[in-house]
Amino acid sequence: MSSLQQRAELQSQIWKIANDVRGSVDGWDFKQFVLGTLFYRFISENFKVYIEAGDVSINYAKLSDSVITSELKDDAVKTKGYFIYPSQLFETVVAKANSNENLNTELKAIFTAIESSANGYPSEHDIKGLFADFDTTSNRLGNTVKDKNSRLAAVLKGVAGLNFGRFEENQIDLFGDAYEFLISNYAANAGKSGGEFFTPQHVSKLIAQLAMHKQASVNKIYDPAAGSGSLLLQAKKHFDNHIIEDGFYGQEINHTTYNLARMNMFLHNINYDKFDLALGNTLLEPHFNNQKPFDAIVSNPPYSVNWIGSDDPTLINDERFAPAGVLAPKSKADFAFVLHALNYLSSKGRAAIVCFPGIFYRGGAEQKIRQYLIDINVVETVISLAPNLFFGTTIAVNILVLSKHKSDTKTQFIDASGPDFFRKETNNNVLSEAHIEHIMELFDQREDVPHVAKSVEHKDIAANSYNLSVSSYVEARENREKVDIAVLNEEIKMTVEKIDRLRRDIGAIISEIEA
Repeated sequence: MSSLQQRAELQSQIWKIANDVRGSVDGWDFKQFVLGTLFYRFISENFKVYIEAGDVSINYAKLSDSVITSELKDDAVKTKGYFIYPSQLFETVVAKANSNENLNTELKAIFTAIESSANGYPSEHDIKGLFADFDTTSNRLGNTVKDKNSRLAAVLKGVAGLNFGRFEENQIDLFGDAYEFLISNYAANAGKSGGEFFTPQHVSKLIAQLAMHKQASVNKIYDPAAGSGSLLLQAKKHFDNHIIEDGFYGQEINHTTYNLARMNMFLHNINYDKFDLALGNTLLEPHFNNQKPFDAIVSNPPYSVNWIGSDDPTLINDERFAPAGVLAPKSKADFAFVLHALNYLSSKGRAAIVCFPGIFYRGGAEQKIRQYLIDINVVETVISLAPNLFFGTTIAVNILVLSKHKSDTKTQFIDASGPDFFRKETNNNVLSEAHIEHIMELFDQREDVPHVAKSVEHKDIAANSYNLSVSSYVEARENREKVDIAVLNEEIKMTVEKIDRLRRDIGAIISEIEA
């Protein structure tokens, strides 16, 4: 079975589990239990492989907890970031799940123990609260303990039946792919809270490639609005053959999503010492100030979200916003995220940021911030994407590429919104590998292409009120059919003559009938 077939089969099975076991529980809520179980299985199997270290004579699941020494536990936590006793392993719990009358409380105790195993170690911050949204005693699972246990057992058995292959055979990332698939499908079907934290993989791949274009290595990569970590993970996939020297960094304001992002790091086999994710408001409580600058920044911040802005007079003195001389509007924080990213960007790096189109042409404070960005020559490229690429919105978004090492004073504009740059798939449009390659080729070559790409001098953008809309510089292709007026007039003349003949013939027939 090919990797594509294997992945498709896994995705089908996971979606079936999610639908079969959720019953009356809302799908968007119940995803936490499916995702949590998937994560529990992953870290159990990963930990088991680590302990056994390839020794076929050892079956860690069959050992008694009593034989575990404090030295073994200490070494394991320092290396893996957590510890799981044999009795706490996923496979051990699954084996007796159907008959375990205390399943829900035992699972709760196991999750607490796994998190607590990191207390006092460097990994404590990365492990603490990982299972917070997997509440095995929640009434969402049922009104009685029996109902809760029955549903939990069904989830455990369903996830246990998934064929992920062996860790030793490099199939680990199938966990991560399956996990992202489940998140994306729930996002697509969740309505009001659909895709607020998930950037589709195909868009993430484009953003990661833009941010790391022609960089043989980067010190570290950062996402100031990390969501579930999909953008950072695409950077890992894209850079498998290169080096991200000091790891993956991100900040997320939503606690549930923050937990998902941390889980996602582990699921993609990024060890605790190679990522650092923080919980909090990036604009008001920014983390990693002591870690900047970053050679690569990727981000899909919330569109036109409210923030305190000018109601906090101290913000205009913040080193991130002060150089522009103005704060982003209180009802539209988009440019606050852009300025934050610029401040964290290294002199050799790039930032690729998904942006709401309106920020590129509106007046007021946003126009002043655009002027600042153009005047200091950091706007490398603006790319207009096709509509309906994201879950929960049909907006045709833009990607803003910032660079502090431009070799000229031009800004490139790429119109990638046309039918040559996407394909329709179910309810959304998607970017294929060929579409991404096409966009990257345009970005790399920087040549003017009629109706697609154009590089514009600083002075011309200034003369156009610092408008950065792609449509202001890339002329749209004329899709209307060209008509030869002379030929059209001749066709109309012939049509009129035919109508006149038909009228005469009909008149003659009527006269004969009346006679």
